Amino acid sequence: MTGLIAALDTTDPQQARRWATAVAPSCGMLKLGLEFYLANGAAGVRLIDDRPVFLDLKLHDIPNTVAGGVRAILPLRPAFLTLHAGGGRAMIAAARAAADVAGADRPKLLAVTVLTSLDAEALHETGVAGGTRQQVLRLARLALAAGADGLVCSAHEISTLRDALGPEPLLVVPGIRPAGSAVGDQARTMTPREAASAGADWLVVGRPITAAADPGAAAAAIAAELVG
Repeated sequence: MTGLIAALDTTDPQQARRWATAVAPSCGMLKLGLEFYLANGAAGVRLIDDRPVFLDLKLHDIPNTVAGGVRAILPLRPAFLTLHAGGGRAMIAAARAAADVAGADRPKLLAVTVLTSLDAEALHETGVAGGTRQQVLRLARLALAAGADGLVCSAHEISTLRDALGPEPLLVVPGIRPAGSAVGDQARTMTPREAASAGADWLVVGRPITAAADPGAAAAAIAAELVG
């Protein structure tokens, strides 16, 4: 069954805490990103303990620096931790070796392939030809071979990745928008039911939950759609 992750995108730890409490009955995990972590650090992460934490920091640096970053994060015991697949094989392997020190409690490493804010035209501007799907598959294979446990990808690449890589890699999918929601700055979106049917393991939903008048009810409605 596909799980729901609420993205708590704020710098205010008390607001994040209120959201966490409201969505706890419906969400199996809570995502804290760079915005929250830079404002609040490890102490802020420790305030959010209603559900396992997905720490979305998208680490991207030389292998030694990323390995050091992973070691620094291990005491927080995040369930998931992101890094950019574009950092290369050696960087991902170094991150995995650092994470393995924690044994069974290590975070699952998720490689970000192509940001959901980028479409084919935006990729072309950065020098990447062939479109988003080709680039996603190229980076996905590299990351998994280097030790990543799964991938962060657009819902529109789920079927491509499942066909190419099978059922094993974790696929965590942002850019999820319930029918009728504003798209915002996500270029490649899909509804929760569509993404679940395509083979996503986890769906990440932010503003459709946190900007709702009743975040708890919004999360419950999405969770119901996933099992309906």
